[in-house]
Amino acid sequence: MKVAVAGCCHGALDKMYETLELLQRRHNVRPDLLLCCGDFQAVRNEADLRCMAVPAKYRHMQTFYRYYSGEKKAPVLTVFIGGNHEASNHLQELPYGGWVAPNIYYLGYAGVVRFRGVRIGGISGIFKSHDYRKGHFECPPYNQQTIRSAYHVRNIEVFKLKQLKRPIDIFMSHDWPRSIYHYGNKKQLLKMKSFFRQEVESNTLGSPAASELLQHLKPTYWFSAHLHVKFAAFMQHETNSKEELPKATKFLALDKCLPHRDFLQQIIDVEHDPNAGDSLEYDAEWIAILKATNNLVNVTPSCWNMPEKNGLHAKWDYSVTEEAIKEVLEELNHDLKIPCNFTLTAACYDPSKPQKNMNPVHTINPQTTEFCAQFGLIDINDRIQQAKEEGSGRGECEEEEEEEMDSTGSAEEPSEYNTDNSGLSSFNPDEIMLDEEGGDEDLSTCSVDPSPDHPPEFSTSFSDIRIMPDSMAVSSDDAMDSNNEELEKSGGSKQVEEKSSTERSLKRIGGDENGNSGVKKIKRRNQAIYTAEIADEDK
Repeated sequence: MKVAVAGCCHGALDKMYETLELLQRRHNVRPDLLLCCGDFQAVRNEADLRCMAVPAKYRHMQTFYRYYSGEKKAPVLTVFIGGNHEASNHLQELPYGGWVAPNIYYLGYAGVVRFRGVRIGGISGIFKSHDYRKGHFECPPYNQQTIRSAYHVRNIEVFKLKQLKRPIDIFMSHDWPRSIYHYGNKKQLLKMKSFFRQEVESNTLGSPAASELLQHLKPTYWFSAHLHVKFAAFMQHETNSKEELPKATKFLALDKCLPHRDFLQQIIDVEHDPNAGDSLEYDAEWIAILKATNNLVNVTPSCWNMPEKNGLHAKWDYSVTEEAIKEVLEELNHDLKIPCNFTLTAACYDPSKPQKNMNPVHTINPQTTEFCAQFGLIDINDRIQQAKEEGSGRGECEEEEEEEMDSTGSAEEPSEYNTDNSGLSSFNPDEIMLDEEGGDEDLSTCSVDPSPDHPPEFSTSFSDIRIMPDSMAVSSDDAMDSNNEELEKSGGSKQVEEKSSTERSLKRIGGDENGNSGVKKIKRRNQAIYTAEIADEDK
């Protein structure tokens, strides 16, 4: 089947679907499935806009609300993950995944589904070490810290995904797996994005958590976005035993929404089960893992580590048996079809009646309620509501919490990783903002392919096959994370290299309610593409 893959669409659904329809008319190519690697921006109304971590001048309604209201319907089944520019309050309603509109499915904080026998997994958000070991405690209305931490990857999601044993066909992450740039045309990447050089050479560009998942899952395809540059790589994985067959991953990082000539290069043919139906389906192993890890759910900002084989935990292996998978199948009567139970949970934007003062509220989505009841899982949002009512924890989103956070910032805690660069780099890709000028850059100068003669064909494009050396492997046993995220630079015609050691050592501090920060920092990978006021950026 044909699978189209899109990068950051930033809410421009009309443009994305029109591009696919244009492909069909001009090239007779019609994808069976569309995947989007984050920054989807499922914005329903003005309240959702206020929950999106971008400067106010970039908070545009775009066109998702038309699909949410039913005015339009996605012409192709669309599956997406969250990025770092999302209506976090909307996506938070569906921590285990669900429909955000008819024919548009969100994978949740982390998730695995099946379509025509193809197994598709993903993890939402971006990596930040100081939030990595916390629970999902955030809730709207967000403050200056939680509006950002809400989309930071948590260790429990990575832990769940690492329990998977069965092969994954396609995996999505928003930020790149760390080290992946060593397996593609690194020279051309640095030619296009010279300000990546320091991080590439120090091997700190990208997410260490995603790198760990890449090594564990070894999917056939891995797609990412976030950095707004197209880049392809091919990684040959090491085998654990002589009996294990060699595995390789074809990696593709996507630019933001592209014109049809480039989108055509992002449609791949994937082997599928011709006898499978056309419905999106649950994955039985993933459901069994959710059930097995249910007691690990944490909705507090307290940091904690996942179970390890270190003598401190009675149980550390939460992978599931064939019997557990069989039980899930029996619970569902072997019908894995995901119900089309989309429900409106918020008022839809009305262009004729704008409501600029609409405030976000914490909502429990009926889809999540039904899912949790069916499989005996904790409803994370219900648990957060309980914590609020009991006045416990900082999931309450109170003024007292905001004052405390403003005075202390996001405290650096011991991390499972020895660096905090991710989108965690000295340039920090999670700070990427929308185009200051409002226009698209020349896409022809922002595309990195191993083989310019055959960009659409993975078989001919991925010619640089390498095996990841042990020195690049990311271990969850690494001790302390550093404060590399404090080293920030801006792109543009030249990099800003002057920064005092005092500024570099400062921890990030939340600004006041107007977004004013005590320290003005220059930070931008590509000033021509991403510029924004520092006070409004992700800390």
